Amino acid sequence: MSAHEHLESYAAGWSKGDVDMILQTVTDTYVFDDPHSGRIAKSDFREYFAELKKTVASIRGDEETQFMEFSEQIGTEEAGVVTAWCWWVVPGTQLEGSGIIKVWPQGVVSQRIAYYTRLPG
Repeated sequence: MSAHEHLESYAAGWSKGDVDMILQTVTDTYVFDDPHSGRIAKSDFREYFAELKKTVASIRGDEETQFMEFSEQIGTEEAGVVTAWCWWVVPGTQLEGSGIIKVWPQGVVSQRIAYYTRLPG
Protein backbone atom coordinates (compact mmCIF):
# COMPACT_ATOMS: atom_id res chain seq x y z
CA MET A 1 0.00 0.00 0.00
CA SER A 2 1.10 3.55 -0.64
CA ALA A 3 1.04 6.25 2.01
CA HIS A 4 -2.09 7.67 0.38
CA GLU A 5 -3.84 4.28 0.52
CA HIS A 6 -2.91 3.89 4.20
CA LEU A 7 -4.31 7.37 4.86
CA GLU A 8 -7.58 6.58 3.06
CA SER A 9 -8.06 3.36 5.05
CA TYR A 10 -7.13 5.11 8.30
CA ALA A 11 -9.71 7.86 7.68
CA ALA A 12 -12.33 5.27 6.72
CA GLY A 13 -11.69 3.46 10.01
CA TRP A 14 -12.28 6.67 11.98
CA SER A 15 -15.40 7.49 9.94
CA LYS A 16 -16.86 4.05 10.70
CA GLY A 17 -15.59 3.91 14.29
CA ASP A 18 -13.73 0.69 13.40
CA VAL A 19 -10.67 0.31 15.63
CA ASP A 20 -9.47 -2.82 13.80
CA MET A 21 -9.48 -0.95 10.50
CA ILE A 22 -7.52 1.90 12.08
CA LEU A 23 -4.94 -0.40 13.65
CA GLN A 24 -4.40 -2.26 10.36
CA THR A 25 -3.08 0.98 8.83
CA VAL A 26 -0.63 2.10 11.51
CA THR A 27 3.05 1.29 12.08
CA ASP A 28 4.34 -0.38 15.23
CA THR A 29 5.74 3.00 16.35
CA TYR A 30 2.39 4.80 15.86
CA VAL A 31 1.50 7.46 18.42
CA PHE A 32 -1.85 9.24 18.76
CA ASP A 33 -1.56 12.56 20.59
CA ASP A 34 -4.76 13.79 22.25
CA PRO A 35 -4.41 16.87 24.51
CA HIS A 36 -7.08 15.42 26.81
CA SER A 37 -5.63 11.90 27.10
CA GLY A 38 -1.95 12.37 26.29
CA ARG A 39 0.24 10.39 23.93
CA ILE A 40 -1.20 6.96 23.17
CA ALA A 41 1.03 4.23 21.73
CA LYS A 42 -0.31 1.65 19.30
CA SER A 43 -0.37 -0.93 22.11
CA ASP A 44 -2.75 1.29 24.14
CA PHE A 45 -4.86 2.62 21.29
CA ARG A 46 -7.60 -0.03 21.45
CA GLU A 47 -8.32 0.91 25.09
CA TYR A 48 -8.23 4.65 24.27
CA PHE A 49 -10.64 4.18 21.36
CA ALA A 50 -13.08 2.13 23.46
CA GLU A 51 -13.18 4.94 26.05
CA LEU A 52 -13.65 7.53 23.30
CA LYS A 53 -16.58 5.56 21.88
CA LYS A 54 -18.15 5.35 25.37
CA THR A 55 -17.80 9.11 25.76
CA VAL A 56 -19.39 9.74 22.37
CA ALA A 57 -22.24 7.31 23.12
CA SER A 58 -22.89 9.08 26.45
CA ILE A 59 -23.29 12.38 24.59
CA ARG A 60 -25.30 11.35 21.54
CA GLY A 61 -26.37 7.77 22.09
CA ASP A 62 -25.68 5.14 19.46
CA GLU A 63 -28.17 6.29 16.84
CA GLU A 64 -25.62 7.94 14.52
CA THR A 65 -24.32 5.68 11.77
CA GLN A 66 -21.11 7.62 11.16
CA PHE A 67 -18.65 7.94 14.01
CA MET A 68 -16.67 10.86 12.58
CA GLU A 69 -16.76 13.18 9.57
CA PHE A 70 -13.82 14.93 7.92
CA SER A 71 -13.65 18.12 5.89
CA GLU A 72 -11.15 20.70 4.71
CA GLN A 73 -8.52 18.07 4.07
CA ILE A 74 -5.14 19.35 2.90
CA GLY A 75 -2.07 17.27 2.25
CA THR A 76 1.49 17.40 1.08
CA GLU A 77 3.85 14.66 0.01
CA GLU A 78 7.63 14.69 0.09
CA ALA A 79 9.83 11.68 -0.58
CA GLY A 80 6.87 9.31 -0.15
CA VAL A 81 5.87 10.76 3.24
CA VAL A 82 2.38 12.27 3.40
CA THR A 83 1.46 14.98 5.89
CA ALA A 84 -2.29 15.57 6.03
CA TRP A 85 -4.37 18.13 7.89
CA CYS A 86 -8.11 17.92 8.39
CA TRP A 87 -11.07 19.23 10.32
CA TRP A 88 -12.98 16.49 12.16
CA VAL A 89 -16.47 16.45 13.68
CA VAL A 90 -18.25 13.77 15.68
CA PRO A 91 -21.85 14.04 14.37
CA GLY A 92 -24.51 14.59 17.01
CA THR A 93 -22.01 16.12 19.48
CA GLN A 94 -20.13 19.37 19.97
CA LEU A 95 -16.84 17.48 19.59
CA GLU A 96 -14.77 18.89 16.75
CA GLY A 97 -11.26 20.01 16.02
CA SER A 98 -8.29 19.65 13.76
CA GLY A 99 -5.76 16.93 13.18
CA ILE A 100 -2.40 16.46 11.56
CA ILE A 101 -1.44 12.99 10.36
CA LYS A 102 1.97 11.69 9.25
CA VAL A 103 1.99 8.68 6.93
CA TRP A 104 4.96 6.73 5.61
CA PRO A 105 4.71 4.09 2.89
CA GLN A 106 4.70 1.52 5.76
CA GLY A 107 1.62 3.10 7.37
CA VAL A 108 0.37 5.89 9.61
CA VAL A 109 3.11 6.98 12.01
CA SER A 110 1.30 9.61 14.07
CA GLN A 111 -1.70 11.80 14.53
CA ARG A 112 -1.99 14.87 16.72
CA ILE A 113 -5.40 16.39 17.35
CA ALA A 114 -6.65 19.64 18.81
CA TYR A 115 -10.14 20.33 20.13
CA TYR A 116 -12.09 23.40 19.05
CA THR A 117 -13.57 25.00 22.13
CA ARG A 118 -14.46 28.42 23.48
CA LEU A 119 -12.35 29.97 26.18
CA PRO A 120 -14.11 30.37 29.53
CA GLY A 121 -15.59 33.74 30.40
